[in-house]
Amino acid sequence: MSLGELKTHIGEDLGASPWTTISQDQIDSFAAATGDRQWIHCDPARAAAESPFGGAIAHGFLTLSLCPMLVEQIVRIEPARLVVNYGLNRVRFPHPVRAGADVRLLLKLAAVKELEGAADVTYLCTVELRGQPKPACVAELVFRVYP
Repeated sequence: MSLGELKTHIGEDLGASPWTTISQDQIDSFAAATGDRQWIHCDPARAAAESPFGGAIAHGFLTLSLCPMLVEQIVRIEPARLVVNYGLNRVRFPHPVRAGADVRLLLKLAAVKELEGAADVTYLCTVELRGQPKPACVAELVFRVYP
């Protein structure tokens, strides 16, 4: 969809991504990449025995990092020669994501701000957990789009 078309949907729900499973391998890879090897993420046996979550959980930032990929599964801005992560506004992690859980993104268009040679597109992203009323993550993502 073009930026012009996208602007006509401000304030609207844009849809939901397909479900995706967060595996323990993903969690371990994220821990290796970030250096955050806390036992609640990387030691499933200890996490099952000692944590209040009943097992290993994904890093909140792992959940958040899935948002750009999931946004693209819902909406693509074309033509765009470049789309970059510009920033985040409010971010919260209301519910942990257990290893093996299914998540999907619910996407709402919050704003489109035209700039000289670019535009800032702000989405309200809600990462939903299958079977859980509370979301795993709620964030405002801002993408800078260069048409």
